[in-house]
Amino acid sequence: MNGLILFAGGLLLLWLGRSIFIPLLAAVILWYLINAIASYYRRAIPVKTTNSVHGRHLSLALDWVSGILAGLTIIGAMFLFSTQVRPMSNELMAALPELQQKLVDFGHYLSGEIGIRFDASMLPNISKIASTVGASAVGMATTIGMILVYMIFMFVEQSTFNKKFAALFPNKKRSKKMRYILGSIDANMKKYLFMKTLISGVTGILSYFWLTAIGLPFAGVWAFIVFITSYIPTIGAIVACGLPILYSLVTTDGLNQPLLTAGGLIGLQILFGNIIEPKLTGKTLNLSTLAILINLVFWGMIWGVAGMFFSVPLLVATFIITAQFDSTRWIAILLSADGKIPAKSEE
Repeated sequence: MNGLILFAGGLLLLWLGRSIFIPLLAAVILWYLINAIASYYRRAIPVKTTNSVHGRHLSLALDWVSGILAGLTIIGAMFLFSTQVRPMSNELMAALPELQQKLVDFGHYLSGEIGIRFDASMLPNISKIASTVGASAVGMATTIGMILVYMIFMFVEQSTFNKKFAALFPNKKRSKKMRYILGSIDANMKKYLFMKTLISGVTGILSYFWLTAIGLPFAGVWAFIVFITSYIPTIGAIVACGLPILYSLVTTDGLNQPLLTAGGLIGLQILFGNIIEPKLTGKTLNLSTLAILINLVFWGMIWGVAGMFFSVPLLVATFIITAQFDSTRWIAILLSADGKIPAKSEE
């Protein structure tokens, strides 16, 4: 009974504190992503260091260079979005009323051809939805500011994390175990975030080239949606493919362009999401598909769309942590894809 009360209390705390937890978690994930990119840049720099004083200074300088390059990579991606995608988004917003009418006409066409009863009120009001999204985007300015503040302080205090950890866990046995857990989470999270971002970016770019080649308007917007929704398991792929396919259906005559849109986007999702990504990530995510879907719904109910984006990183952390304690290893087994879970640290 006490456990149930604690669980309910935890859910209530997560829901009530979402305005604090969501920006903080977003900042942590971006911080992880920048560090992951920086670590790959560091490996790519063909300079070896030694344990001498000069070598340590050189290593520190290379770490700074890698971090700056990683930050510039993120800033460059944001600049590309603002200069390329944002103008297209504004054009798409202006075209929404016409798109709404075409959607109604398309519904009447299907009603006449197939005989399905159609009522315009059954369709979603695209303009209203877009206005709501726009208002939410304006409200996100404060959230983005909080995320940036959190990130800045994380990078400022990053060098003190080891000292704080040692002070928190003075017991050597417990300290070793906690370092193993945090190290496993750190390694797996960095690999997942880097690979996921890389694969999502490549998928988005190829989607842009394909949609541009077949002449679908607002290719940049659809490609950006493909990139962003790739972080949401299963549902993200449906949204990424469904929106441009629906747009091509209601704005073009015939089925040639819709079929090309569907074939290209679905093919890219299968290639990168189902074939390439599992090979590149290896055993980083040995998670049950059912567990991922349940986790997606759970966090979506608590934190909305933001919870869906964070669902997989949170599940990875839960999977690793529960595998380290005898009382919770059964949870890790249920979350795993094949019953194999991370090894416990040596006691």
